[in-house]
Amino acid sequence: MKKNNLGQDPIYDARTLGVPRMLVLGLQHLFAMFGATVLVPILTGLSVSATLLFAGLATLFMHLITGRKVPVFLGSSFAFLGGYATVKAAGVAAGLTERAALPYACVGVACAGLLYLVLALICKLVGSKKMMAFFPPVVTGPIIIAIGLNLAPPALNNCASNWWIALVAIVVVIVCNIWGKGMAKIIPILLGVAASYAVAAVTGNVDFTAVKEAAWIGVPFQMQDTVFSLFKGGANGGLLISSIITIVPIAVATMMEHVGDISAISSTVGKNFIEDPGLHRTLIGDGIGTAIASLFGAPANTTYGENTGVLALTKVYDPRVIRLAALFAMILSFCPKFAAIISVMPAATIGGVSIILYGMISAIGVRNMVENHTDFQKSRNVIVAALIIGLAIGINFSSALGADTVSGISGAISFTIGDLSISLSGLAVASIVGIVLNAILPGKDKSFAEEPNETLAGSLGKY
Repeated sequence: MKKNNLGQDPIYDARTLGVPRMLVLGLQHLFAMFGATVLVPILTGLSVSATLLFAGLATLFMHLITGRKVPVFLGSSFAFLGGYATVKAAGVAAGLTERAALPYACVGVACAGLLYLVLALICKLVGSKKMMAFFPPVVTGPIIIAIGLNLAPPALNNCASNWWIALVAIVVVIVCNIWGKGMAKIIPILLGVAASYAVAAVTGNVDFTAVKEAAWIGVPFQMQDTVFSLFKGGANGGLLISSIITIVPIAVATMMEHVGDISAISSTVGKNFIEDPGLHRTLIGDGIGTAIASLFGAPANTTYGENTGVLALTKVYDPRVIRLAALFAMILSFCPKFAAIISVMPAATIGGVSIILYGMISAIGVRNMVENHTDFQKSRNVIVAALIIGLAIGINFSSALGADTVSGISGAISFTIGDLSISLSGLAVASIVGIVLNAILPGKDKSFAEEPNETLAGSLGKY
């Protein structure tokens, strides 16, 4: 055990934890990622087992490409939900079933993943410092805040399905984290999930029929659900092009989210991962992970905000814990019965844990700005932050812009250029506006405090 970069809260690594605790922590990290990771395939109709397999593979690839330095887990991205829904609707209109239309959406998502490689190349050519000159704390902080706030409503919707079960999860997490001793203090999320799930099962709030009917061993995906199935029966070329045009622009939002998440992880851990191993490497890991997962019928991957919440809550920053979580996900993907157990987990249990994790993401965004002394006496900084948060949240939940919170569909700014239809999410619009305004408005912050233990955003702010 040692102190973090602020010299206050204890942090842990493999040397102090030992193998048994590391295994339990890896399992906890997996469960913390489960809620949102499996919710995306449930909402879209994609395979839960394939999702687990390729989330694990993408995470391991990310660790490989980044020199095993970054404690990041790649889970399912919610940003593409609207894209999946749009392509499925177009497929049904063209005479396909929703299941048959999903591979077309996956083609679009795979192309979106390849767009990451373009940004990674630019980042490599110009350098991380010059690239991050466009992402100072006054931009990344509000983006991180918006990420957490945008995730909070779905978590509350889950809680509303049964507040008592959600409160069990919330209370157990708080009690273990604040007053817990030893291992209980390190695994509050796992204990919260277990306690809430158990209460739900005892009180008859879980239907285990699907678990009883599921096999113990099975293949995580079927070829008919993959992109490769389109090459057999003759693909609908129009739907294929429409899918790519519809979904690829969403990558603008997810790439901005990637920068925000890596900044948040770096700020939490106290290491500058933007510089070492480099933003171009994390972008490559995220992009290729998304492209490969999509080819095999799994959702797009993304650097997970929940991951940052777990790091902040447990103070366990060892990347080996996350690699264990990835291995567990891959192993369990071959067990349909386990996938069924996760699928029937009460929404309230997921919501109770998630509301804490999502709130922590926003809190990290606030801390990112506070620790780097972002000057809000300057009107230009207030305007930049205000527009980022206002646009990101306003567009995301605006019914006038197509938002449907019950169905999990976010609002978007849509427009056409010739025959090309483009939709930008609230986070994408907010990120673009914030970056541009910060670049052109006078009075931009030139430097930040230089301290021996300065956090990520402080070191990035000097340009």
